[in-house]
Amino acid sequence: MEYSEVITFVLEIVGTIAFASSGAMVGIERNMDVFGVNVLGIATAVGGGMIRDLILGIAPPNMFRNPVYALVSIVTCCCLFFIVFMNEKFLSSRFRTTYDRIMMMFDAIGLGIFTAVGVNTAIKAGFANQTFLLIFVGMITGVGGGLLRDVMAGVTPYILVKHIYACASMVGAIICVILYREFGEIPAMFLSAFVVMLIRFLAAKYRWNLPRIR
Repeated sequence: MEYSEVITFVLEIVGTIAFASSGAMVGIERNMDVFGVNVLGIATAVGGGMIRDLILGIAPPNMFRNPVYALVSIVTCCCLFFIVFMNEKFLSSRFRTTYDRIMMMFDAIGLGIFTAVGVNTAIKAGFANQTFLLIFVGMITGVGGGLLRDVMAGVTPYILVKHIYACASMVGAIICVILYREFGEIPAMFLSAFVVMLIRFLAAKYRWNLPRIR
């Protein structure tokens, strides 16, 4: 395995843990049992990648060919479930601000990493010259898992109502495509993921939102 593949794999694992944590916390908040928490966490962690692979014609999707991502998701979800189970006051109003910050952090990390991984996967699948496809696939890899999570949890999808979310992923995907062609795979992935996370953190801090009709 080449060093670039190792770095990509590490980024995918970090993103998987982040998104699985995000999904698990939503499941816990929605009063799901341990099985439901795991289902929601796995869907959040691997859902975007599954949609990406189906669009790119990669069959079966990587989540089925390499079960390590699902296993990492299960371990992450079970650990979070039992941590909260042993300390239920974590979800009380006193700790609500902390909970929201943790959720935002998990979501931002997963969004940034999976946006970059999505673009990189599409390039390696032979679509390096299809700019629109690369950007779309990068964005759907980033937001797809969270979209599935919210639909399954019965809440309005996060990407439609919360700050700058899908737009941050789109900006990251564009940057990843540009940097990939100029500087190569690893710099493009790291810098684009960083930009996505930075936009998300700033949007949450300063409450940036797209215009809406009230």
